[in-house]
Amino acid sequence: MAGLATVFGSGAMTNSIPEVENHDVIFVIGSNTTETHPIIGIKIKKAVRKGAEFIVADPRKIDLVRFANIWLQHRPGTDVALLNSMMHVIVREDLIDKKFIETWTEGFKSFKESLDEYTPERGEKITGIPQKDIINAALLYGNAIRPGIYYTMGITQHTHGTENVYTIANLALMTGNLGRESTGVNPLRGQNNVQGATDMGCIPDCYPGYQKVNIPGIKQKFEMAWGVKLSDKIGLTATEMTQAALKGKLKAMYIMGENPALSDPDISHTIKALKSLEFLVVQDIFLTETAELADVVLPAACFAEKDGTFTNTERRVQRVRKAVDPPGEAKEDSWIIMELANMLGYKMRYNYIGEVLLEAGKVWPAVAGITYRRIEKIGLQWPCPTLDHPGTPYLFKGGFPRGKAAFTTVKYRPSEELPDNEYPFLLSTGRQLFQYHTGSMTRKIDAMNKVSPEAYIEIHPDDAKQLGVNDGNAVKVSSRRGSIEIKVLISDRPVKGMVFIPFHFKEAAANVLTNTALDPICKIPELKVCAVKIELIKQT
Repeated sequence: MAGLATVFGSGAMTNSIPEVENHDVIFVIGSNTTETHPIIGIKIKKAVRKGAEFIVADPRKIDLVRFANIWLQHRPGTDVALLNSMMHVIVREDLIDKKFIETWTEGFKSFKESLDEYTPERGEKITGIPQKDIINAALLYGNAIRPGIYYTMGITQHTHGTENVYTIANLALMTGNLGRESTGVNPLRGQNNVQGATDMGCIPDCYPGYQKVNIPGIKQKFEMAWGVKLSDKIGLTATEMTQAALKGKLKAMYIMGENPALSDPDISHTIKALKSLEFLVVQDIFLTETAELADVVLPAACFAEKDGTFTNTERRVQRVRKAVDPPGEAKEDSWIIMELANMLGYKMRYNYIGEVLLEAGKVWPAVAGITYRRIEKIGLQWPCPTLDHPGTPYLFKGGFPRGKAAFTTVKYRPSEELPDNEYPFLLSTGRQLFQYHTGSMTRKIDAMNKVSPEAYIEIHPDDAKQLGVNDGNAVKVSSRRGSIEIKVLISDRPVKGMVFIPFHFKEAAANVLTNTALDPICKIPELKVCAVKIELIKQT
């Protein structure tokens, strides 16, 4: 979406964490916030206690449902149909912000016409949500003065994830809920420095600051800054690298702080791809499942063993200070990278790590005003272009970078792989509160393991009865890609016909099952929807 591309492409929140408590309406869609982003989850609960009305859209009965005025339990993968139906109601009830649309947007007329077919009646047929709930949610959001939208990977990890995000942006634009305090569209980042990593160019099509590698002027700017010739070719995403390795087109990989041998979809083929490489280097703080496959392991320092900055989900650049020395041969990531660069013939040397941030400010004006001295006690939010700039708590005040933001017409299309007679259940994966990501850190903590010791599959009571399984039974769960054995947890959290498995546990790795189908635009795999069958393992 032009004008919003930098922000939504970066995954950055348009607004700030303190603003959460001041919404009059909060709309959470595709985010189990209290378990995956517990601090923001607490803020949402505080807002509700202060009087905010609350809409939750999720196929599972997540914890936040207890606090919701409206729970939209839609079928997985039907987010576009739900949001389009809500916008149909908002147009019908004349709740659009005409002045905002005329002043700050383009393409509304054709977009508005595209909503005609998405009546609440059609929305109910596609999503399974009663049309009265769709209407009530639309009226609640459409009449709000300070509504905020929050989402995570329940929106993005689909073959139509980009379209889901466009649709959310359309909803905020048509109601004028961007560019003001305690409004906005707020994707929540899943790890402590994911925002900082993408800000600094750890994505295949951008240099630092989301500046496109294939634009000649940008390429020349970075060539001058770094004193080298640079390629104008867009690189591969992580999932595309796996496919390229399998085809023999990629010979070596250097993996830092990632564990694709557990986190990638269809991990059997990921492991095969990693083993097929001529050379694999893994840089990590622990010997992960991926590091076990490596030719060379570079032991890295953790957050408490190095200096630098992290940028959090609200675009806040914060200091990280070394508290203890790294153990054994572990080194700071920056030291390792500089030593490798020097060995490979590019002289990279910084007198102190703060020079990296200063260099970033020279090539990306949004952080030019951020220095270590300024963030000694509290971080600053980009854009912060000058040394006297206070930082930017919320974006788009007074307009959009390109002048006007464009509406994007989005049609509902089903997920790539849906249940059928052979694989009758729909699997979704996700996180839980007491384990983190692939468990490489949290599963080393005894207290965590006592609370969350093993994998499980959530099955609706009606489905459990049909399958003839009870709590604690061992079952074999199979997809078109592989099978795992796992214990049953009978629960009313998932909608009937859907099952849920947390992906933290290597002994019952959910991503053995998941689909490698990609979003055609951003190349994110469809981790949230795939078809499976379930069979009781009979005890001998």
